Amino acid sequence: MSDRTPFALLTNGTALPWADVPESPVIEFVRAVGSELDRGGRLSSLFGVAEGDAVRLVAVIAFDADSVLSVGRSEPFSARYPALSARHPQAHLFEREVWEQHGVVPEGHPWLKPVRLDHGSGPAVMDFFRVDGREIHEVAVGPVHAGIIEPGHFRFQCAGEEVVHLEIALGYQHRGIEEAMAGGPGRATVYQMETVAGDSTIAHATAYAVALEALGGTEAPLRAQWLRAIALELERLANHTGDLGALAGDVAFLPTSSACGKIRGDFLNLTAILCGNRFGRGLVRPGGCAMDLEPERLGRLRERLGVALADVDQAAAWLWDAASVRARFEGTGRLDGRQAAEIGLVGPPARACGLVRDGRFDHPIGWHRFAQVPVSVWPDGDVFARARVRWLETQRSGEFLREQLEAGPEGDARGGLAAAAADTLAVALVEGWRGEVCHVALTDGAGRLRRYKITDPSFHNWTGLALALRGQAISDFPLCNKSFNLSYCGFDL
Repeated sequence: MSDRTPFALLTNGTALPWADVPESPVIEFVRAVGSELDRGGRLSSLFGVAEGDAVRLVAVIAFDADSVLSVGRSEPFSARYPALSARHPQAHLFEREVWEQHGVVPEGHPWLKPVRLDHGSGPAVMDFFRVDGREIHEVAVGPVHAGIIEPGHFRFQCAGEEVVHLEIALGYQHRGIEEAMAGGPGRATVYQMETVAGDSTIAHATAYAVALEALGGTEAPLRAQWLRAIALELERLANHTGDLGALAGDVAFLPTSSACGKIRGDFLNLTAILCGNRFGRGLVRPGGCAMDLEPERLGRLRERLGVALADVDQAAAWLWDAASVRARFEGTGRLDGRQAAEIGLVGPPARACGLVRDGRFDHPIGWHRFAQVPVSVWPDGDVFARARVRWLETQRSGEFLREQLEAGPEGDARGGLAAAAADTLAVALVEGWRGEVCHVALTDGAGRLRRYKITDPSFHNWTGLALALRGQAISDFPLCNKSFNLSYCGFDL
């Protein structure tokens, strides 16, 4: 083992020269990553960087309690390496993805198969895990679903009505966004970032902007940071409200279901007041924001926010007061904190297992450095806990917005963006409404993007949904699925 430390430390939204990212032989690298995870680190990203016919592994490990990120890389290699997943389940999808993209085999991986593509030929075609037994039967759902919903395939192994195992196959929404980033950024790049997951436009656009700002050694004006924070919390309010309504609908509780559908639209309309678009497109740009909020629109935003928050308070009160709702929510789809930590769960599902894990608090950037939102947790890990965390977050995001809309920083929201430094790596984490959005940018010798790695929170959390179904009735799947509400396209990229 080399005496040189295998990792460099940096904070969220910063960059360092590629030459300063420590490298080690791949066996030592894997061992070192495992040691970092053993001492409390969390795998935010693990990906490959091609070098000719070889590949390097790059790891970004978050130490939430210390608000630091640990970054390291392996030396180039071209065949095999010892799998990290055997001891650290949170790495299993990352290692499958590296194998799919670069062909290097993680020896000892417990279930090596494609993540998105069948080696470049389309949606992942895979052998599903099968449970043996005379009374075991298999139920296949999707990839085409009823209603307006993205495609994904769910394969259940059941004993009667009880789910023994669920396996989830995605890849039907793969658009090649990461591959399109090579050599960029280009004119279309910011629009691609806004559509990584359309309901998380602000989260992904902000992560992209922060990564480019870090590469250029610049920072957005305070006014722009304030506007981004407002837009991010409005995005959270709209989606959490929609989820509360959808959860109510899944247990046929129509008062909250009907009300939240309308109130979600009200929150989306507040984003339209902010920037002219209900999903926030066109607002966040590298270097600042493309538009500002003058006093007249600020007043309308503040007034309508109060009405929408009061409405969602009432809709949630109906939900919590209904015994029939609690009977369906409590104890359904339970995960414990140990499982959540092992698989690297993020966002509301992690906080619903009692994990204090929120990037706005652990790794604050932008305006959240100055005005923080309390972390909302619940210990039980079931559908009720996941719904309750969403409700707590609507209250706290609402209070945050009320305070911020009273007075914002003066100045211009549009700032300059310096050219990206050559051969430099930058990391940006943003706490979207689903959880941690991680963007890692690496430039080449000309300052163009050599590798751009995106990790949507859904990439961490689909495994959590599969585990939550074990031992449940298969009829509980729609409710459990909605309580996670993960993104297909954010996963598929």
